[in-house]
Amino acid sequence: MALIYSDYSRSRIGWLFGFSGWQMAVVATTFLPIAVSMSRGAWRSVALFALVWVIVTAVTITPVRGRSAVGWLLASLSFAAGGLNGWTKFRADATAGKVGDLAEPDLPGVLQGISIHDGPPQGATFSRIAVIQDHAAKTWALTAAVVHPGIGLAEGETRARHGNGLTELIDLAARTELIDELIFLVRTVPEDGAERDQWILRHRRPDGPSSARQINDELQANLTQASVRSEAFVTFVVPESRIGREAKEAGGGLDGRARVLYGLAGELEAQLRGGMGMTGVTWLSSPDLALACRTGFAPGDRAAVIDALAEKEQHPEVNAEIPWAMAGPSGADPVARHYSHDAWNSISSTIKLPTKGALMGALAGVLTPTEPGERRSFMVAYPILSQSAAERQSATSEWAADIGEELNAKAKRKVRARSRAEAEKIRNLDHKLAGGNALTRPYAVCTVTVPKTQRIASFGRGLDSSIRRAGFAPLRLDLSQDVAFAATNIPLGVSLTRKA
Repeated sequence: MALIYSDYSRSRIGWLFGFSGWQMAVVATTFLPIAVSMSRGAWRSVALFALVWVIVTAVTITPVRGRSAVGWLLASLSFAAGGLNGWTKFRADATAGKVGDLAEPDLPGVLQGISIHDGPPQGATFSRIAVIQDHAAKTWALTAAVVHPGIGLAEGETRARHGNGLTELIDLAARTELIDELIFLVRTVPEDGAERDQWILRHRRPDGPSSARQINDELQANLTQASVRSEAFVTFVVPESRIGREAKEAGGGLDGRARVLYGLAGELEAQLRGGMGMTGVTWLSSPDLALACRTGFAPGDRAAVIDALAEKEQHPEVNAEIPWAMAGPSGADPVARHYSHDAWNSISSTIKLPTKGALMGALAGVLTPTEPGERRSFMVAYPILSQSAAERQSATSEWAADIGEELNAKAKRKVRARSRAEAEKIRNLDHKLAGGNALTRPYAVCTVTVPKTQRIASFGRGLDSSIRRAGFAPLRLDLSQDVAFAATNIPLGVSLTRKA
């Protein structure tokens, strides 16, 4: 049985003809000179002001690939200024031999303001969870590597239970009054065969039959080419404005904040393992997070790290850890339509939820690589509004829907079925909030990464094709490819909605 979810609506609803309040204000204000000129009989002025009014109206209300013309103009000017002044180009300190503190992250773009701290020891093993601090966004976060059996062969009842588990997880995060965003990140890469190479090296006997050796080598070659490997991460983000008071009660400082984050991690882990059916939840330490960060920028480096870890078992003096000063790329250059990092190029697209509803598990097809060496990844984020903000938005949206209906009725304009359905969903939102549900504005971004030896544009078209086959509409994140890449591949709590 297919499970389709369609109980979502736009965060803001227009008043008249689908326009928002500020758009109507701009259109009405720029029309005033035309009215004044008409009253005075100055018809040449009327024609001139009418031309200006048409241009301003078109710029204000016409969206172009998800942005207004003004938004595109500002983004293009900012991108051009950053490129001409060299602000967007990144070169790691390690490439110039200027590395100071190896524990200090050296990351590009939106990741430059991030610091990684070792939390206090916990549990019988005295493990230390990595605490992620974003100085620019003023947030704290923890990341866990998770394992899920998948829902590809699950019955409808199991899928519904997992879907309800996600809803309960979001409601639980909202009830903490601390967490303001949950981020799920999945990366799927072609299998590099590193673990199997180590297994064969440990178990192959020199005096073994040559036929068995040949069979294993052929299996290794064929299975490696046909297999993919998935990595999944869950990150929760807490703003400094919310955690400050709780941290003082827990001792203050970094340790106080870490204790609060540890408590939240325990609450979320119980729900992840229970309602959502995760078979493994491991909160990452600083070395584990550095490895996830490095393989996010350079997928081909994972095999060398696996070999180093295996060699360390025999030779303890081997250093298999990646220092944070070298966890980022050696160089990165954002381009208008893709992102260049080390020997790789990436293209990111966001997706638009379809009106007819989203099929649970539909994004699995987006993760499937289509060519050798290709990596697919996506991020689904759930920004959670506070109860007061949710109630204000619900009241404002409901008021806008009522005003819109009245204005359309006075203008004798027939309301389309889609607009009526959106208004009805807005009115039902208040009942859900009163029932204790949380309000969230989810969004998703998908990314494809390939070596620079291959044409990234064709793989970008393939990604958009996979998104359309999954039932969604793709939208290329032009001029924001670096931020989109960091959000979809680096599990450090990067958000596309939070302003630094």
